[in-house]
Amino acid sequence: MQTHKLRTTRHATPQKPLLLFGAALKPDGSPTQTLRNRVAAAVRFGQSQPAILYIPTGGAQKNAQTEASVMRKLLHAHAIPDTSILLEDTASDTFASIKACSAVLRRLKHPKRAPLYFATSTYHAPRCWVLLRLAGWMPHAVPYHPFPIFPQSSYAKVLLIVAHEILATLWDSLLVLLWRIVR
Repeated sequence: MQTHKLRTTRHATPQKPLLLFGAALKPDGSPTQTLRNRVAAAVRFGQSQPAILYIPTGGAQKNAQTEASVMRKLLHAHAIPDTSILLEDTASDTFASIKACSAVLRRLKHPKRAPLYFATSTYHAPRCWVLLRLAGWMPHAVPYHPFPIFPQSSYAKVLLIVAHEILATLWDSLLVLLWRIVR
């Protein structure tokens, strides 16, 4: 993981962390549209906020690329400098991202009661919010484009996504609670 120091001046405020949750990469290691949309939402939000520290998280690899490293490239394409990016490229799933990013946030001395921004897809946001809240943070999802309208034939796919997110939220919530007790 890349090291990073918060940049502050005598009168400046520390950078505000914004977690970017990864999404699957294409087999060749390039970003899917879902990943592009998550980064675009983070950049749009960052343009309205001073001193954002982008923390892309995701260690799943395709063609020697991690989700986090691909997001860094996308952030660079939006003119975000390396000084505003801190990679977390070890996490293999949402729960692991919560754990790894919590360690990063503690190292950055981010106050538990301060807002913690995160960018992800509309369907994934409730799970991320619940898990971050259970981990003790004050999460705020950045605005994401509206949930797309699917053709009639895609409703079964949407129902599967919703069912997956509900079950994953319950399972990951249990894991976060156990992690906090054991820690």
